[in-house]
Amino acid sequence: MTIKKSKSDYIFLICNYTIFGLLTLICAYPFYYIIINSLSANDLSAAGLVNFLPKGLHLKNYTEVLKLSGLPLAVLVSVGRTVIGTACTVMASAFLGYMFAQKKMWHRKFWYRFMIITMYFNAGMIPMFMTMRILHLTNTFWVYILPAVVQPFNIIMVKTFVESIPPSLMEAAEIDGAGVLTRFFKIVLPTSKPILATVAIWSAVGQWNSFQDTLLYITNQKLYSLQYLLYTYLNQANSLATLVKSSGSAQAAASLAQQQTPTSIRMTISVIVVLPILFIYPMFQKYFVKGIMIGAVKG
Repeated sequence: MTIKKSKSDYIFLICNYTIFGLLTLICAYPFYYIIINSLSANDLSAAGLVNFLPKGLHLKNYTEVLKLSGLPLAVLVSVGRTVIGTACTVMASAFLGYMFAQKKMWHRKFWYRFMIITMYFNAGMIPMFMTMRILHLTNTFWVYILPAVVQPFNIIMVKTFVESIPPSLMEAAEIDGAGVLTRFFKIVLPTSKPILATVAIWSAVGQWNSFQDTLLYITNQKLYSLQYLLYTYLNQANSLATLVKSSGSAQAAASLAQQQTPTSIRMTISVIVVLPILFIYPMFQKYFVKGIMIGAVKG
């Protein structure tokens, strides 16, 4: 059955698509801009002449930036903290959200409110640093993981989602002799994939983009994350461009279009930082929307 659209319906659709198309372009253009500038001739990019289409395509910017000292180890640290940190956060959020949804939990309301309070009060940077030092977490890999395991907002989202699971399903499993952990692993985890995927993408983006924890807690260069290393390089773009240009005799005769500039360094580093998330996010997008909607609507 087809519904005939009136003239006003077509006008509304045209206006709707036009507005959302413009908003999409506004959001996507900054990413497109840094990508084409990182691939274009460096002299044109530095002069601000690359705005819509790439000019003088080359990949030398990436080959030079990837040669920077400490980059492979920093990538390993960032990938490790993202994978391990995301897995720990997802499991902690899933289990605590499940437990807070159980009415039989000992002093459930007290512990739930105790957790909620941490969303509104923060000890501050100096007390946090002192706590990390007392716990001997400074200059260790686990300073990236443990402080981010318990996230109150994620737990609230999972709790709301778990409460939408039919109680009869839990009761039937309990009658059949399933314990707390059995119900958690056999019922809650399989049925909570949308909200857990949402928590996973939040946690992964946060872990991948984080650099302040390295700045505060890490002095060992072997534990530098990729974001922090690129942040330091970004702040030193002028001197770094000079260093890269003079790094070898064979490169001294390179054309002006491929000689490194502060602009080319900044653009290339920005792409390296953003690109992994741009590839990962679309894979989780369908779970992201579904998880938010089911976790937020009850009844």
